[in-house]
Parts: sequence; structure tokens; C-alpha cells
Amino acid sequence: MAKIIYEVVEHDGGWAYRASGAYSETYRTREQARAAAEQAAARQRLGGMTTGITWEDRDGEWHQEVAKGDDRPDTEVAG
Repeated sequence: MAKIIYEVVEHDGGWAYRASGAYSETYRTREQARAAAEQAAARQRLGGMTTGITWEDRDGEWHQEVAKGDDRPDTEVAG
């Protein structure tokens, strides 16, 4: 099972969370960023329908794949 870590960090004059190298929007306080990270991590664990997804990697390359609705990662919020 994959594991995604949401890390709360200072970013762009405020606070954000980072997961797999991507940053969230910027929040005014660390507490707001952590709450948003907790919500994102919880949503990531929810099952759903099998569907096609498109995503961009750290190098800016786009990928297409099928995401099984019952194949959810383990998540953690750090920081």
C-alpha cells in the first residue's frame, strides 16, 4: 500500500502543506494549514469509484492511469 505524507511547511509568506512535492494554497497560520492537511489526508483515504485520472509529476510530465476506487493509500500529517 502506498503512503502519502502531508508535511506542514512555511511557504510563500505563510503556511502550506506539501505532499509528493506539490504545495497546497498558502494559509495565514500554521494551524489553518495543518487543518487543511488533515482534511486532505482524510479525503485521500476515502474509497470511491474506479476512474481514469490524469496527473503531473515533479518534472512537469503528465500521466494517465486508472485509479481503482478501493485502492486507497495510507496517509499521515507531519509538522
